[in-house]
Amino acid sequence: MIKKFLPLFILAIVASCNPGTKQADVVKKAAPFLWENANVYFLLTDRFCNGDSTNDVNFERTGETGVLRGFMGGDFKGIIKKINEGYFTDLGVNALWFSPIAEQIHGSVDEGTGNTYAYHGYWAKDWTSIDPNWGTEEEFAAMVDAAHQKGIRVVMDVVINHTGPVTPIDPVYNEEWVRTSPKCTYDTYENTVTCTLVENLPDVRTESNDEVNLPDVLLEKWENEGRLAQEMEELNAFFAATGYPRAPRFYIMKWLIDFVKKYGVDGYRIDTAKHTEASIWAELNQQASKAFEEWKLANPDKVLDDNEFYTVGEVYNYGVSTGRMFDNGGVQVDYYANGMDALINFELKSDANKDYESVFSKYSNLLHTELKGKTILNYLTSHDDGQPFDKNREKAFKAANMLLLTPGASQIYYGDETNRNLNIEGTNGDATLRSFMNWDDIESNSLVNDVATKDLLSHYQKLGQFRAANPAVGAGVHKMISQEPYIFERVYVNGDYTNKVVVGLDLNAGVKEINVAEVFTDGETLTDFYSGKKVIVKNGKVTVDSGFDIVLLSL
Repeated sequence: MIKKFLPLFILAIVASCNPGTKQADVVKKAAPFLWENANVYFLLTDRFCNGDSTNDVNFERTGETGVLRGFMGGDFKGIIKKINEGYFTDLGVNALWFSPIAEQIHGSVDEGTGNTYAYHGYWAKDWTSIDPNWGTEEEFAAMVDAAHQKGIRVVMDVVINHTGPVTPIDPVYNEEWVRTSPKCTYDTYENTVTCTLVENLPDVRTESNDEVNLPDVLLEKWENEGRLAQEMEELNAFFAATGYPRAPRFYIMKWLIDFVKKYGVDGYRIDTAKHTEASIWAELNQQASKAFEEWKLANPDKVLDDNEFYTVGEVYNYGVSTGRMFDNGGVQVDYYANGMDALINFELKSDANKDYESVFSKYSNLLHTELKGKTILNYLTSHDDGQPFDKNREKAFKAANMLLLTPGASQIYYGDETNRNLNIEGTNGDATLRSFMNWDDIESNSLVNDVATKDLLSHYQKLGQFRAANPAVGAGVHKMISQEPYIFERVYVNGDYTNKVVVGLDLNAGVKEINVAEVFTDGETLTDFYSGKKVIVKNGKVTVDSGFDIVLLSL
């Protein structure tokens, strides 16, 4: 149905990528960037912004699909457009995570609710190519450069666990590369790792060290594209340099780190991490870190800072309370000891129903004891979590406060900041979470549950800019100053650098007197990032006169 009206539909999407948000051309670099305090924006490339309608249909992907299960036109050019307009900078976003970029299967899969194309990026056909629906390698490079010019790091979503499904036009990889059974039952370690996640999702034999030839499907494809000799030459050089056996996982690692070495990708988000042997992520991190340093040496004028390569893993159902050891089918695994700097935290979406102090103090304590030196990536909404914190968008401001003020790194899912609808009529499964970005709601300032879109967006912007300017928000030690009214402090110290903040939530509108004596000294001038007002500390207190019920104070 989408394809039937494709030309008119595409024009509508292109026109709708122009919300009237303020532009932020200058990136403040006063505060050091810390991954522990990162404000990550996660988007599905196909569903964010259509910057080039000429690449919307490739490989004859024109069949009728289920609702929200076909390609909709979003691409790298659309992301570049929003980067250059300052959309992410205005949100205080300093890291951008987007769906996988590998060339996807060309056909579709009937999942019982209509056909589905690989618009989401998780069904790889060829890791060495970028899917043309999202753009070219040159456009990918331009996107990375545009992000870096705004001080935004780039996190690439990577998949090693599986290939894409088999279709009549997408043959399965050779048997020595993948298994097509048994299907995972998740009751033991083996039945979580050495199996297929679902039917018709071939599982890469990541455990194998046996040397294998390239899959026939890739050899034939590269031969037809005239690049077989080049790919073979690069592979020979990689295996000679590393000494790795030509096992399936090492081929894929080579293809993934190429994007780090060529373009300076700053980090990986690891898909389905617990469904693969943990040691693989240590191997990948080692190679990616080496590639990142090589890129820095080759591009000294593009280097943002001395941060090392970053890896965050999706270990399904991991929560911050778990600490370091995760029970994976009866086997205790420390993913942090296997190349992970952070793990996605599945716990905040339930914790967010609690009061602020119980959540903030809990997370601060865990991050500065059991998880010290590592971190978590908090989220409340995602692309494949059918039970987010606020699916009906009834607690939009509470969600923003919890997400952006909880210790640890934060992940905004595209449209969280604009109340994008997560309940789309006629959808099935995860598709309902993946509608096109609601740019038109910003333009028209639509009301969702009596919340104006621009008001919510402004709220996210203020919180995000406060976080970006103050590493203490995500990386500092939390301490409550008073319970009623609720006021807390965060302090981050690293060597001779110190950052301190005081935050008040659920306050009265109008004149507010805030006790800051434990954090700031008399005579210091503070900025309230929410109202924009300057205040001077007198007798250990500041007085903020604003129409808001929140204050965000720092030097």
